Amino acid sequence: MAKTQIADVIVPTEFEKYAIQRTAALSAFYESGIVEMDPQFDALADAGGSEAHMPFWNDLSGARQPLNDSAPLTTQKIGADQDIARIHNDGQAWSVNQLAKAMAGDDPMSAILQLVGSYWARTDEAFMISSLKGMFAAASMASNLLAIHAESIAASTSANKLTGTTFVDACQKLGDRADRLVAVAMHSATEAALRKLDLIDFVPDSEGKPSIRTFQGRRVIIDDNCPLRNGTTDGFVYTSYLFGPGAFGRGSAKLTDPVQGGFGTEGVELSRSALDSDSQLINRRRFILHPRGVKFTSASVAGKNPTDAEVETAANWVRVYDPKNVRIVAVTHNN
Repeated sequence: MAKTQIADVIVPTEFEKYAIQRTAALSAFYESGIVEMDPQFDALADAGGSEAHMPFWNDLSGARQPLNDSAPLTTQKIGADQDIARIHNDGQAWSVNQLAKAMAGDDPMSAILQLVGSYWARTDEAFMISSLKGMFAAASMASNLLAIHAESIAASTSANKLTGTTFVDACQKLGDRADRLVAVAMHSATEAALRKLDLIDFVPDSEGKPSIRTFQGRRVIIDDNCPLRNGTTDGFVYTSYLFGPGAFGRGSAKLTDPVQGGFGTEGVELSRSALDSDSQLINRRRFILHPRGVKFTSASVAGKNPTDAEVETAANWVRVYDPKNVRIVAVTHNN
């Protein structure tokens, strides 16, 4: 009897598109609009090299000049700068043994197909938090950071905690553009503390179920990857992040070229180790996931692709947009 092989049920080019679409559908950061799928970033990721350079013109400045019949106008100039995004390359491989399938009475490869979107969604969210750690450790991001935390329980008051009042202070970091902030990511312990104060509202989703959490009208994303550290004396210090729409841009290269000497594409490769009764699925990605307006300098990157620790390194980040145009604010606080 003929057996169904992995190659019979997975079309590599379709699987790659499915994984990208499923990741976006399952990630709260994508769903809330914090991450924008940008065709420009797709094209940049598809290009060669390790960095994407995005030049821009700085805004015009200078006081008004009243006309004077005895003095000419003073000419001004426009300045230019550039944002730089790192192009990342990563992947994951899964192996399924035929005996495991027989013992389980179910097909583990089918389970992998169902779960791959959730896996990459969690991976992208953790990567974003790593980027936020690194960029807010940089001195250039001080204007977008509200540090209200205390380093001990005894020293902590309501002024050191995330409350309705201090949240307004955090939003005010963007001044007259505070209304652009539409979502906030926080640790589950922070959300629980706010819920105890009756500050979390639940609004109906598209199905009418009251399941979407909001805080002062901003959508709440609960993510325990949000930074948590011990206070210098005792207690804990948390970091929450406020976002505007499209704060992060996302682009993916089309890895559709066939792999040499194998089956599948550069993005989705399938293989079989017959003697071991193992089937392998390899999913590779070349992508940009970049906070707009804060360039990645690669000043402290040792290898071909930055590690999570290098993404979290302050030396690799410099703000290039005006602080109000960087659609992200961080607040360090106690609960």
